[in-house]
Amino acid sequence: MNHDSGRVVFSADEESFGAAARELQRTLQSPAVERIGPDLGVLSAGPTAAEVAAACRTRPVVFVRHLTVELARVPRPDADDPDRVADQVRAVLDGPLPDELADAGRADELAVQAWISEPDTAGYGSRQLFDAVAAALRDDGRTVRRAGADTVVSCAVTRDGVLIGLNRAADSLSDWPGGRVRLSRGPDQVSRAEFKLEELFQAYPVPLPDRGRAVDLGAAPGGWTRILRERGLDVWAIDPGALAETLTADPRVHHVATTVGEFFRSNRTRFDLAVNDLRMEPRLSTRVMLDAAGQLRPGAHIVLTLKTGSRRPLDTVRDCLRLLRERYQVLFARQLYHNRKEVTVLARLR
Repeated sequence: MNHDSGRVVFSADEESFGAAARELQRTLQSPAVERIGPDLGVLSAGPTAAEVAAACRTRPVVFVRHLTVELARVPRPDADDPDRVADQVRAVLDGPLPDELADAGRADELAVQAWISEPDTAGYGSRQLFDAVAAALRDDGRTVRRAGADTVVSCAVTRDGVLIGLNRAADSLSDWPGGRVRLSRGPDQVSRAEFKLEELFQAYPVPLPDRGRAVDLGAAPGGWTRILRERGLDVWAIDPGALAETLTADPRVHHVATTVGEFFRSNRTRFDLAVNDLRMEPRLSTRVMLDAAGQLRPGAHIVLTLKTGSRRPLDTVRDCLRLLRERYQVLFARQLYHNRKEVTVLARLR
């Protein structure tokens, strides 16, 4: 087993890995990044996990989804056997740990996150790896969960073996292995776009008033409208296109079959929340939300997705957040697991 303790490990979307690495280097003045998997990189030196997590939340750093701290790497052939990996996890936790995680590593209750960063490199799946590691830690008298513990053990399968990591849940950015949020399709789901809003509400609980009013810009077929209705909001769904029949039958869904610009010119209602998943150039979409500010109640929230594409996404996001700050306080911005070449932003009206 190779020990290289204390370096921060981050996860990002495979297609956005380069953007995530550059973003960290710019923000933290960090040296080189070692890429050890399609979605996995290691900072060669520099800040602690707590410092990286704080930067991700406040700067924000938008293309990083998950953080852990490297304790060791299990090389092959040991990495090909999940029981051997589990034995190594137990040994690492019983040994010397980075100073900032020494207390966390001795915790009686742990969450274990296991995932396959490099497909087709191990003869087992993430569930088998979780089961083996959980059994070994339980044999040591620890309580093991998938989520909900203050301390998180990470096991990521790469081409060269298994990386073992440790972090405080508060500094991990996500309760899911590698930030890979898995949401199940419900019987009432209108569109897969719902997953983006659901994931945001998991990552950052938005305070929504009882019987509040929301406006969904570019609503059809109504996935985000349905999620907002589930949370008790009356929803004005703005789109020339049709909504799902289950929504048109709902008396608390007000479908306005027009464009966003026309709606803004005639509307007299004021909203607690505005959401925007429009397929639009990001800076134009941001300006739509600046126009929406006049439709909102004091302290209202907005959610929008920035369709960054793959060309200069860092510059695009930076420009859009700068524009938004003219009227809003940016609370959260991240490329969520269910985002595809886009970033989800949550902000509050100043």
